[in-house]
Amino acid sequence: MKFGVSMFTTDQSAGPAEVARAVEERGFESFWVSEHSHIPVHEAPPFPGFEPRMYAAMLDPFVALAAAATVTQRIRLGTAISLVIQRDPINCAKAVASVDHLSNGRMLFGIGAGWNEGEMRNHGTDPSTRFRLMRERVRAMQALWTQEQAEFHGEAHDFDAVWQWPKPVQKPHPPVLVAGSGPGVLRRVVAYGDGWMPVVVPEIADEMRGRVTSMAEFVELVPRLRSMATDAGRPPPSISVSGALLDQQNYDAFAQLEVERLQLRLTPAPLPDVLRELDTHREAVLAVGAGLDA
Repeated sequence: MKFGVSMFTTDQSAGPAEVARAVEERGFESFWVSEHSHIPVHEAPPFPGFEPRMYAAMLDPFVALAAAATVTQRIRLGTAISLVIQRDPINCAKAVASVDHLSNGRMLFGIGAGWNEGEMRNHGTDPSTRFRLMRERVRAMQALWTQEQAEFHGEAHDFDAVWQWPKPVQKPHPPVLVAGSGPGVLRRVVAYGDGWMPVVVPEIADEMRGRVTSMAEFVELVPRLRSMATDAGRPPPSISVSGALLDQQNYDAFAQLEVERLQLRLTPAPLPDVLRELDTHREAVLAVGAGLDA
């Protein structure tokens, strides 16, 4: 199993370059950043403890990953997640390919349809159709990454043959890891993704239902996903879990299910605090009998 770390990089936290360098030095496999473009002011808190300042202050994920790419050589660099329903697909395809180019093929493209409906609407996205829109935008980006003269004809996006470079270093393109919970996400993974990236928790609080996956559900959904992929003639999707506590019981369960990667979360904080938390994560990995590259 591989171990990555994810963090909300903000204007008040340690920067993505210095964190990514520390992540690589400690032997972790990947570094992930999140995305929110803004948070509407007049909106009820979506869950207890919600801090709008932290969410509204996130750095652009592709700028953050480009900074991380310049100071690292080995670790994978991922979005957890990119809100593609709030991004123009032509520009987003260019950003993903640019990070893959700058990192020499280390980009992991985690995507999701989001949960903040006010944020979506400010981008002109109808929340009720966001999953259909996400599929179309990913399909358009896949065309831009893989076709010399790319064209796409859909409901929301329609363009005749265009040139766009750079093409991604990874072929056919960086892995598309689809985030989400429930049976619906499995169909999305099989339709246009290369992997599933769920947030796995012991139990689901009412306010988080539909956003996270309980451990009991996860154990049932993993074999179902692999069966669906086989039936569709697709390779088994990779599975990258985030949000879960790393203890012996969870590690053994994830290993039995052949989870590829576990993302451990970092608090958006000044660098000394981040480094201490990174060292704690490293100790937890070693304590369950797993290994790191350092």
